[in-house]
Amino acid sequence: MSEELPPFDAASEEAADEVRATDADAWATACAEDLEAEKARRRTEYGPPPGSAAEELKKLVDVVADKLSGIQSPLFGAVAGPAAEQVVRQVVQQAKAAVEPVIERNPDVFDHLAAAGNELLAAYRSAVEAQERRWTGRDDRIDPRDLDERPDRGDDAGPGEHIDLD
Repeated sequence: MSEELPPFDAASEEAADEVRATDADAWATACAEDLEAEKARRRTEYGPPPGSAAEELKKLVDVVADKLSGIQSPLFGAVAGPAAEQVVRQVVQQAKAAVEPVIERNPDVFDHLAAAGNELLAAYRSAVEAQERRWTGRDDRIDPRDLDERPDRGDDAGPGEHIDLD
């Protein structure tokens, strides 16, 4: 009454591992395809996503440089106009040449600065909202700074003090 186990088949074990690996690859491939399809849908709906802070700063520098170079101001006069425009273009190009290498060498710094700016903005917004709640009386909690520590002077409804002029 002994049951015999089938002999170990190395080929069937390798086939099972291959099927599991193929299933994992199929899942990863399907996920990647879904992600790419979602990215394409978002690009068509919302336009291209913004770049990093460094890329956006570089675009800003380019646009400002183009705008400044294209200014034809009547303030320069007819005689000084072309020379002044040339000076403006030269200054803009020098500024651009000084800024671009810094942006290219340190792109992560600008991402960190952008994140820090967002944190500062959130902190400022929180402080302003708390102050507005206190000013408008929308806060249910009583702020001890708003309590009047003067003794009760009777029927006076306002926060001012009654002055007897008689």
